[in-house]
Amino acid sequence: MQQQNTSNRSLPPIFKDESSIPAEYQVTEIHQREYLLNGELVPWNGPVTNIYSPVCVPTPTGLKKKLLGSIPNTTPKESLEALEAAVAAYNNGLGEWPTMSVEGRIQCMQKFVYLMIQQRSLVIKLLMWEIGKTLADATKEFDRTVEYINDTIDALKEHDRESSRFQQAEGTIAQVRRAPLGVVLSMGPFNYPLNEIFTTLIPALIMGNTILFKLPKHGVLAHYPLLNAFKEAFPKGTVNTLYGRGSEIISPIMESGKVNVLAFIGSSKVANGLKKLHPKVNRLRAILSLDAKNAAIVTKNANLDVAVNECILGALSFNGQRCTALKLIFVQKEVAAAFTEKLSAAVGALKPGLPWENGVRITPLPEDNKPAYLKDCIDDAIAKGAKVMNENGGLQEASFVFPAVVYPVNDKMKLYHEEQFGPIVPVVPFESIEEPINYQVNASHGMQVSIFSEEPTEVAKLIDSFVNLVSRVNINCQAQRGPDIFPFTGRKDSAEGTLSVFDALRSFSIRSLVAAKITESNKNLLNTIVRDHESNFLSTNYIF
Repeated sequence: MQQQNTSNRSLPPIFKDESSIPAEYQVTEIHQREYLLNGELVPWNGPVTNIYSPVCVPTPTGLKKKLLGSIPNTTPKESLEALEAAVAAYNNGLGEWPTMSVEGRIQCMQKFVYLMIQQRSLVIKLLMWEIGKTLADATKEFDRTVEYINDTIDALKEHDRESSRFQQAEGTIAQVRRAPLGVVLSMGPFNYPLNEIFTTLIPALIMGNTILFKLPKHGVLAHYPLLNAFKEAFPKGTVNTLYGRGSEIISPIMESGKVNVLAFIGSSKVANGLKKLHPKVNRLRAILSLDAKNAAIVTKNANLDVAVNECILGALSFNGQRCTALKLIFVQKEVAAAFTEKLSAAVGALKPGLPWENGVRITPLPEDNKPAYLKDCIDDAIAKGAKVMNENGGLQEASFVFPAVVYPVNDKMKLYHEEQFGPIVPVVPFESIEEPINYQVNASHGMQVSIFSEEPTEVAKLIDSFVNLVSRVNINCQAQRGPDIFPFTGRKDSAEGTLSVFDALRSFSIRSLVAAKITESNKNLLNTIVRDHESNFLSTNYIF
């Protein structure tokens, strides 16, 4: 197995003149001068933050990131106003939204979905321009999000049907339902700026909570077309948006102690810092999806073609910028050379380019410092004995980095420990199957693992070794979040709480019940309340 010749390497030009971009994918600058507060789109005349695309355009002075528009750069004053709007809308559980019937909240959510779909083409276009997501992936993200909302509505209907009856036990009659928790601060990542944020925001909202919605640093403009849908679909104060530097506008919100739930997808360091700001930590529920360094294990009994195909999907879908990406591949030494050769050839054949171009698999990266960080990781590995195995691996042009297969990686290298969150595929040769198991035992993360083997006894041993170390064991397939009906969580520093279509409804609510002794007087009282629809909580209505 030989390292690819890295001299005279070259890629076809990634960035092209704007005039060559098809008209249907060109974008007009959006300069947002309003934000959603207490049911109104409030004008903003203060400072703004410019939003640039990872897509660069040639200029007389070189490649420059294209300006997409600008957004409000609000201050702690506006963030506290949004907090007070959410607190007032919840009103200690007495507000219009938390006391609304389940059927009423579902109708509001259905209206939101209808209005959201009207903005489909624009949101997809902005996802391509803002974060470099391919047309296929941007389309999938939008459509999957709509499907997730509809599935959440169906799940709530099913849960409500199960709760629409009274229970009797030991002389007591009761009805058990789920009730909201209060004000939810929802913060999400740039890599799935629509889908991942909505997997917390939507279930939190439909369960009757009020929302503070902190927009992600990248992918923020993609939400602008949806602000009016939030405004039109939900009562005032139910959803409020936050813009600006998180370190400035989120700290006073958390310090107020008025946030009941922190829904955060990002780094464990940031999550820990936010939780410590809350003065009443026992009153704060946290739903967190955090760090991950998901490993793949390819044994000598694996189908190498299957392993290569799935590892490419797992490691390089959306340039490896996924918490569920495969970020370290352990390969048994007997097949390491053959596997790495196949992997390097397949990675080298991936088509680079701009998001809307046909067949493109690798696109520009939205984070300004990411190319330099990835180069540092590769240089560190090379200095400690590894090589870049594929043609053009690690080659950079402005915001673009071509994927690099790095081999052999060991525990002295950054790539062994750090979550690269980008297009590098580190390959670690191993002799004993205990080596990847010990890696996971000692790791600070515990989200997922992928096992590649066709030998039943071996797979069974690995399953039993890993199910108590990570939250999901994938057999002969990539790590991934979906299908959304399956639980999504992690061990150690990787997550807190569980998300899925069903689990999220429980995560953002609490079981509450109304109980009475079984007497004729109480039976008549409860029957009258239910018959005359006097209560939104006590109800035997069946939602179709």
